[in-house]
Amino acid sequence: MSTKGSVLERYSAGAQEVQPDLCCPVDYDRELLRLLPQEIIDKDYGCGDPSRYVREGDTVLDLGSGGGKICYMAAQLVGPAGRVIGVDMNDDMLALARKYQLEMARKLGGDRVQFLKGFIQDLALDVAAMEEYLARHPVRSAADYTRLLDWQARQRRECPLIADASVDLVISNCVLNLIQDEEKPQLLREIHRVLKPGGRVAIADIVSDEPVPAHLKADPELWSGCISGAFQEQDFIRGFQEAGFIAVKIDKWDARPWRVVEGIEFRSVTLTARKGEGSECLDVGQAVIYRGPYAEVRDDEGHVFPRGERMAVCERTYRLLTNGSYGDDFIGITPAEAREPRTWCAPPGTRRPAVETKGATHAGRDCGDGACC
Repeated sequence: MSTKGSVLERYSAGAQEVQPDLCCPVDYDRELLRLLPQEIIDKDYGCGDPSRYVREGDTVLDLGSGGGKICYMAAQLVGPAGRVIGVDMNDDMLALARKYQLEMARKLGGDRVQFLKGFIQDLALDVAAMEEYLARHPVRSAADYTRLLDWQARQRRECPLIADASVDLVISNCVLNLIQDEEKPQLLREIHRVLKPGGRVAIADIVSDEPVPAHLKADPELWSGCISGAFQEQDFIRGFQEAGFIAVKIDKWDARPWRVVEGIEFRSVTLTARKGEGSECLDVGQAVIYRGPYAEVRDDEGHVFPRGERMAVCERTYRLLTNGSYGDDFIGITPAEAREPRTWCAPPGTRRPAVETKGATHAGRDCGDGACC
């Protein structure tokens, strides 16, 4: 059996009966679990808890949503103004998730969760629509296949399953490792495509400390068990960087491996990252101070920030460094008198003299009394 067939079969079985070997122990928020049907809790197969990165009002996309556990947890966190989209390619898992959709809508006070059939490495392709097309137009010849490809291209372009720049947060729980290695770069590009400018990712997955050899990758049982297809830990970070993400961070790294196979350690890791804003660099006189403790740090655009120095930054970089991923590490300084914006990106090492920012307003981590600390 192929690795793809093994994944489909094993997770279909997991929708029917609990498969303990498919999940790591995870400490989920019990308050969020309280509303969920026990069947969904029992038949969930994950290695982390990406729901803790959800914010109120978010549009959340859950890749490989399975029985819907993380989606229904996230739906409680996004609130009435948010929405949650689960994408999965397994009919049995989708049926399990949808089985309780009306019940959960009543508990949540609104139906803010949607489950779609799709391949997470091709988020533009509507697989349910494609199956309807194939029912009407079976592929029996090369000409039929060419027409199918034309239909797919038109559908992706005119009515994508997940539209460009439509999602605030992409999450996933132990699913990226199930995708074929040659499709992983496309998967990461698709995540980047669907995120809004400034959007975030929180990916819990199994990674290996060493490259997985070919004979393990060829084992369907190990592949469907979230082992053989695992990213090597450096490649996990590098893949997101190469896809265009910034602020890539290992936010959680399990000290104890989940499994060890032929001396290779496989452990649960949660990665966070952001999509850049893509906006123009404008100078309005702002500066940031890196708090320490390191002597200096460098961002993904090559800017260097020595500890304690007032470094000149454009408005876009200022927002990035004083909010979200970097917010605890930098003090932001905005001049008291507004400056006419000019197109400019600070060359690495550009300092902002203190005289230019006297009487400034500050941004950054707050001490509790409104003062920046």
